[in-house]
Amino acid sequence: MHVEFYIVAWDDTTRGFFAAMERAVQRGVTVRLLADYIATRKIANSDQTMAELDRIGVNWSYMLPVQPFKGNYQRPDLRNHRKLVVVDGTAAFVGSQNLISRDYNSPKNIERGLMWQELVAELQGPVVAAINVVFLSDWLIETGEDLSAIEHIRVTEIDQSAGDATCQLVPSGPAYESENNLRLFLSLISNATERVILTSPYFVPDEAMVYAITSACQRGLDVQLFVSEVGDQALVYHAQRSYYETLLQAGVRIFLYPAPFILHSKHFSVDSDIAVIGSSNMDIRSFSLNAEISLMVRSPAFVAAMREVEQDYRNAGRELTLDEWRAEPARSTFLDGLAGLTSALN
Repeated sequence: MHVEFYIVAWDDTTRGFFAAMERAVQRGVTVRLLADYIATRKIANSDQTMAELDRIGVNWSYMLPVQPFKGNYQRPDLRNHRKLVVVDGTAAFVGSQNLISRDYNSPKNIERGLMWQELVAELQGPVVAAINVVFLSDWLIETGEDLSAIEHIRVTEIDQSAGDATCQLVPSGPAYESENNLRLFLSLISNATERVILTSPYFVPDEAMVYAITSACQRGLDVQLFVSEVGDQALVYHAQRSYYETLLQAGVRIFLYPAPFILHSKHFSVDSDIAVIGSSNMDIRSFSLNAEISLMVRSPAFVAAMREVEQDYRNAGRELTLDEWRAEPARSTFLDGLAGLTSALN
């Protein structure tokens, strides 16, 4: 069992998952776990979380540790933001969810009543092997342990009668020569012929992404964006808002997911047969600084299921109009513009 999350916490929400790992260890299953160092250490009681992993017998390691007094130092802005689970090499999970309570155990979030809304895909078939390779690569980087000789990479077949899906896994991050996730997103949006529906909790695109989205509108496509009505990070929230007028003027329909929820899901769909889901936000940090994992799926059935999720977002939230946006107080839009100018630093 391979577990990799940006944030790992042992709390009332995750105790069942930790208990499942403990039972697996007791059955003789090897359980390996990776957690991003800075993101996990920022959570309250992180020492107790790691002590619990030790107690139940999980083999674990931090990713990208910043421990200069232990000889482990690197740029603290480079983080591993991936979220994945692989079980027996036959089933896998990827998406937006971290291993933590919906309020992230933050007193500030609890006071505001904030809760994170996620989306995760369960996968079977040959793509599971690709996801496992991403974990094994990260494990090798962090521990120096090469598991390729002992970890059999199973490439399992699927029942084609159940309806097949073509999947392409796209890992990305600063270790790659190019921004793989950004190139994937731009290519799909630029080649869309009917519609593009985007969901991103932190939408701070670069210039190329803005041009791709607005150009899709100019080609007559139905382009929609789902974002949260409220934000948990002030600078990023205001930077995101700085793009609203440009997008609305171009014809993008923006839907606001209601408070107290933070729409943390990270996915988009193109036309009627292509979708992408994973850990990547649509911002400069995810494109350039974070290690991410994105799954492209070509399947009308998968996209139809995602359409149902998108409709749930519409039903729960409301559409932001250009007239409403232009009525925003000047003080708010000034903060938006200021945050937008510094978005590369957020």
